[in-house]
Amino acid sequence: MSLYLIGDVQGCDSALGRLLQAVDFSPSRDHAYLLGDLVNRGPESAQVLRRLMGMAGSVSCLLGNHDLSLLAVAEGLRAPHRNDTMDSILLAPDREAMLAWVRAQAMAIQAHGLLMVHGGVLPQWDAADVMRLAGEVEAVLRGPGLRDFLSQMYGNEPARWDESLTGATRLRVIVNALTRLRFCTAEGEMRLKAGGGLADAPAGTCAWFDVPGRRSAGTAIAFGHWSQLGLMLRDDVLSLDSGCVWGGCLSAVRWDPAAKTREVIQVKCEQAQVPGGD
Repeated sequence: MSLYLIGDVQGCDSALGRLLQAVDFSPSRDHAYLLGDLVNRGPESAQVLRRLMGMAGSVSCLLGNHDLSLLAVAEGLRAPHRNDTMDSILLAPDREAMLAWVRAQAMAIQAHGLLMVHGGVLPQWDAADVMRLAGEVEAVLRGPGLRDFLSQMYGNEPARWDESLTGATRLRVIVNALTRLRFCTAEGEMRLKAGGGLADAPAGTCAWFDVPGRRSAGTAIAFGHWSQLGLMLRDDVLSLDSGCVWGGCLSAVRWDPAAKTREVIQVKCEQAQVPGGD
């Protein structure tokens, strides 16, 4: 069996199909972990979801900020962004089945010696914290309180984690960290509006994975979300968003948990959006 980590697909089903073909993916033999932002901005979001739904048992998927946005738009709680490409899902006859499948996906996964998130991990959290807090969000996504949660999900405050937080503010911090985080201070205060690469870190901040003494440092973490960072493979972190929807590549890493070896496989993507987004 081969294990694959796959970066942000963002509705580029043709590229996903070519990538799976390039690695000779076998649903009966292999398993793929998709690191979030499955949909939106690319032209084939519904096709991506239908493909993944048809691969049940051989894929595990994280939710990214675009996937959560799909749920908010579907509930009528957020107007589509001018660059959104969700209509293939929202107007589809199997819309409800696709939305139900999205709701059932994970906010974090820990398997094969890796912790997987879409965005990042706050320095106050270790791997057990991440899985516990991700579970809190997953329970709400799958429960009767979905609409209330989505109506209060957006916002950049609080910018810092506190275990005493409750309700919507608590869930908002967890979601922001797991799906949107790039830069934060050494104390874990998030700078969610900041973009760019490592050299663009706002004063007093650094990439979340470079915060000295972060509690998750002993666990290798794979993530997506950060297209301007691009493919980066270190012993402690694997960044896999290589900008497929912006005309970059869709990247997979063949992961051997015993040898901890990483083989990169990429397919070139046709540009579906003007570069510079997330």
